Amino acid sequence: MVATLETMPNLQPGEILEVLSDCPQSINSIPADVKRYGYRVLKIEQHGPTILYWIQR
Repeated sequence: MVATLETMPNLQPGEILEVLSDCPQSINSIPADVKRYGYRVLKIEQHGPTILYWIQR
């Protein structure tokens, strides 16, 4: 999550960051942290232990 929050300010408004995680706790922490910082989770997909997030600045 730290790397995600460090990257988001470098994006232009409206740009989307794809985040890949294998941490089961991220399903709770990433959406909450993204919202707290004013960004938006567009989509979440889980494929086995891998979770993909699309986050919009």
